[in-house]
Amino acid sequence: MQTYSPKSGEALENEEMLLVLQQALTKKRVLIVDRHAPARESVRLMLGTLGVTQVHGAGNSAEVIRQVKANRFDIILSDFILDDGRDGQQLLEELRHAHLIAPGTVYIIVTGERTYTNVVALAELAPDDYLIKPFTADQLQARLVRATYKKHLLRRIYEKIESGDLDEAIAACDRVINQHPAYMYDAYRFKGELLLQLERIEEAEALFRKVLEGRMAPWVQMGLATALRDRGALEEAALLAEQVLASAPDFLAAYDFLAAVQERRGLLENAQEVLQRAAEASPHNTLRQRMVGDIAARNEDLPAAEKAYGKVLERSKGSSLRCVDDFANLARTMAERGNIEASRKLIGELKRELRGDKEAELAALTHESLCLAAEGAPEKARACAEQAIALQQIVEEDFANRGKPLSQRLSVDLAHACYASGLKDEGEKIMRQAVAENHEDQQLIHQASRVFEKTNQPEGNTLLEQINRQLNELSNRGQAAARAGDLAGAAELHTQAAEQAPNIRNLIEAANSLYLLMDRRGWDATLAASAHDYLERAQRKDRKHPKVLATRQLAHSVARKYGIDISA
Repeated sequence: MQTYSPKSGEALENEEMLLVLQQALTKKRVLIVDRHAPARESVRLMLGTLGVTQVHGAGNSAEVIRQVKANRFDIILSDFILDDGRDGQQLLEELRHAHLIAPGTVYIIVTGERTYTNVVALAELAPDDYLIKPFTADQLQARLVRATYKKHLLRRIYEKIESGDLDEAIAACDRVINQHPAYMYDAYRFKGELLLQLERIEEAEALFRKVLEGRMAPWVQMGLATALRDRGALEEAALLAEQVLASAPDFLAAYDFLAAVQERRGLLENAQEVLQRAAEASPHNTLRQRMVGDIAARNEDLPAAEKAYGKVLERSKGSSLRCVDDFANLARTMAERGNIEASRKLIGELKRELRGDKEAELAALTHESLCLAAEGAPEKARACAEQAIALQQIVEEDFANRGKPLSQRLSVDLAHACYASGLKDEGEKIMRQAVAENHEDQQLIHQASRVFEKTNQPEGNTLLEQINRQLNELSNRGQAAARAGDLAGAAELHTQAAEQAPNIRNLIEAANSLYLLMDRRGWDATLAASAHDYLERAQRKDRKHPKVLATRQLAHSVARKYGIDISA
């Protein structure tokens, strides 16, 4: 295909460039999302007049998920109002969160003029553009050309981010800033986020302060707030987030950020209040409703937790974001409030909805055991718990083979069922493993503490402290060996820690130590395979964890040093 690279400052209306871009549209695969078949057909005909022939349609969110899993789309045109009370903005968040569409996919929301202002204001994960109904084929073409041109200019950034080569992604940002000033703020935004991900905090802070001199926008202020948070200036970061919300009260990402900062400051009630304000502004956002439920549970505000977890199930129906934990969270909260009948009814719904799902079966057995224990039927509770223990081993093995993590909150629930039904040794074994693998998860640690409290296990907190000491001991020894220059010894200690307790810190340290050893000794295919495995396992736990991203960059740097291509 012919390519055209406009000079800096060149207008998009240049006839030669427009012609090339319009011709490029004819090669694109497009998905139209609208609950009304006639509306889909109307847009399909418009696209046909533009020469676009690879057009698919979807009438609901479930069909969208099925189609994006089967095809790679260049463009998605989604109506704002979808089925089941969901909207095109929520669909975009779901697709991005689940990594079902590539960063280079153009996503445009179609909306009525009356709702346009609200759509834009609430968009934290912004689409590439908006189309206001009614529109003509020429207007549709103009929006598509503009969006695809922008994606074309930023494509190197997307490619390097996808491959994990973040240093090269930053270099690509710099090229856009220098060569295409019309898109420099897009590049600045990417560059700032990448610097934060690589924990180059001082550089990120300097960049956002520089951008603020020319553009006062919420994303710039929030970038600076993130840099302040990451260097430990929590109070200053919270103040800046509050300033953003004062001037842009519908910028919802600022609520999430402020809540997380207040949680780190120990201000849990304030964090809950902030999240509830955001949830009221975006009631269809299931991820945020989960966050409200989690923080309310930590605050032991059980009515608020039950309400939020209930909304998660209600709003995620038919969604790929729905998971077994959603049922378990609500069932656990109902039982804690003493509503055993409602908890059991919910577990029945889980079994019907996710029939044949082994993890769902495990959750059902676990919570049935807890219900029986609460009703004073210890023998029946023990029988259910024993079945759950046996099933957990099967599920863990199956999930490990598929590279899928088992819900650790469910493991804590199972430990609770064991303690409650007299299987103390089994409970302690399961709890020890769950805590060791998730010692950074404050929600899970709080859940474990509550289990010890409810089952009269006064030694429980001592167990948590013991696990933490053991985890830190191996990690500290590995770090000491690295500081002393013994990279082989450090790698041995860190990989030992990762095998004993594969939490995200240990997995990252194991991968890091192996890459650093290869950086000194040379590339080794066996060590590289082990390092890659540890990194992949860490990524499955938290894809966006800064240290995961930094380790991916280290992998690329070491591979590049020895002429190895790991971008595939």
